[in-house]
Amino acid sequence: MISLIDLRSDTVTKPTDVMRRAAFEAEVGDDVYGEDPNVNALEQEAAHMLGKEDALFVTSGTQGNQIAALVHCQPGQEVILEADSHIFLYEGAGISALAGVQPRTIKGERGAMNPSDVEAAIRGDDIHFPETGMIAIENTHNKAGGAVVPLSNMWTIHQLAKAYDIKVHLDGARLFNAAVAAGEPVSAFAGYTDTVQFCLSKGLGAPAGSIIAGSADFIKQARKWRKRLGGGMRQAGILAAPARVALRDHVTRLADDHRLARQLATGLDQMTGLSVTNQVDTNIIMVDVSESGLSNEDWINGLKERGIQVGAMGPGVLRFVTHLDIHEDDIELTVVPAIRQLLSANGGL
Repeated sequence: MISLIDLRSDTVTKPTDVMRRAAFEAEVGDDVYGEDPNVNALEQEAAHMLGKEDALFVTSGTQGNQIAALVHCQPGQEVILEADSHIFLYEGAGISALAGVQPRTIKGERGAMNPSDVEAAIRGDDIHFPETGMIAIENTHNKAGGAVVPLSNMWTIHQLAKAYDIKVHLDGARLFNAAVAAGEPVSAFAGYTDTVQFCLSKGLGAPAGSIIAGSADFIKQARKWRKRLGGGMRQAGILAAPARVALRDHVTRLADDHRLARQLATGLDQMTGLSVTNQVDTNIIMVDVSESGLSNEDWINGLKERGIQVGAMGPGVLRFVTHLDIHEDDIELTVVPAIRQLLSANGGL
């Protein structure tokens, strides 16, 4: 079996030996009864890092985002969010199907919504309109190529939300990437939100799960919604123990992923027919291959034959994501030469 260098996403990481040992040795209990010591410790540690009163271990980032809408909103209300946000594009219209709310999208700049546009989208007191129930921010922003939404932007949106008595939720699936790239603690970003979700299973490298955090009252309601959604995982300490390792050992090393992403982006940008389309803030590179003479399918199949997996993010655009299992030699000795070889075989460079 060919060992592939998998750059499709940072969700593909394998648990480290330390994580596997932590899972094997984990003391467990029934989390639905609140009796799993590793889950309880993980939630306390995460809440402390985020500067929130309480936190809850959930199955995925999508589940965390859906719970936020379910708690903050009433059916028939509206959620303001960026037009290319994950909640809008990639969660199966969950906020509509589950919470009964409709999205009101705003086109942002590198994932950041203009606060003036956000304020203009807040509904007035009119019988014809839905009330605005929640404002959602995504940081880092996936479709914007892992862009870091500035703290100043978040602060302004949070201030106007408070003025209108609207809750702000942060889809921080890659929040720790944003914090490391900005040189700020995650609590600085979480501080400009009422609730926050982050994934343990992306850049942090844990095998599964996410955290949602907020006030103690929010988490009390969130716990019931998690149960309704089938998210009570019983002896979940087997997952929480490696997640605790991730929070302890894998935060500062995200800077290595960012460095390798910039290194790869530099190599790609020097090749004729390829163009890196995003400012590489973190671990995601978006590459326009439309001038290469090869289709997305040609690229994906050709690179897979050479031991590399990448993903498509729209017509003529590929996504490369660095992560825990990608090393400098992978980039320099395998990925860049393979891309050059594929271009050369088709008359380019």
